[in-house]
Amino acid sequence: MKNNEKGYVSFVLHAHLPFVHHPESENYLEEEWLFEATSETYIPLLTNFKKLEEEKVDFRITMSLTPPLLSMLASPLLQERYIKYLNKHIELCEKEVIRTQDNERLNRLSKYYLDRYTSDLHIFRDVYNCNIIEGFKHFQDIGVLEIITCGATHRLLPSYVCK
Repeated sequence: MKNNEKGYVSFVLHAHLPFVHHPESENYLEEEWLFEATSETYIPLLTNFKKLEEEKVDFRITMSLTPPLLSMLASPLLQERYIKYLNKHIELCEKEVIRTQDNERLNRLSKYYLDRYTSDLHIFRDVYNCNIIEGFKHFQDIGVLEIITCGATHRLLPSYVCK
């Protein structure tokens, strides 16, 4: 590129997890990666996109959603297991709220996580009917989110230069 030519930069959110679905085992540890990512990334993204939509903020985001991730998010068994994961964490948080009642700092933290997991359960089950893919599709349909996919060798994609 010559000094007087303009260039462009695109920031793309990349959503990917390795395929970790194992229907033969009820407690496959790696499936928790998906559950943690759902609570820590995908639900917060959807919540913030919704807030921007409600506040009429004109935003544009490009995000990749890889086939392994979409396959896992669409799995009824993994959706059911995510609800169990949330319920288990909610139960633990309820016990922690009681256990930490004499420690204000820890009690606040326990209540924070109780509220957070309870909210995640509500959003996942009641708002998105266990299908957060539809949540992302909504934002694509209204024109604020461009969903792209990714190749199997996605770790090599930054090596390619577009001309």
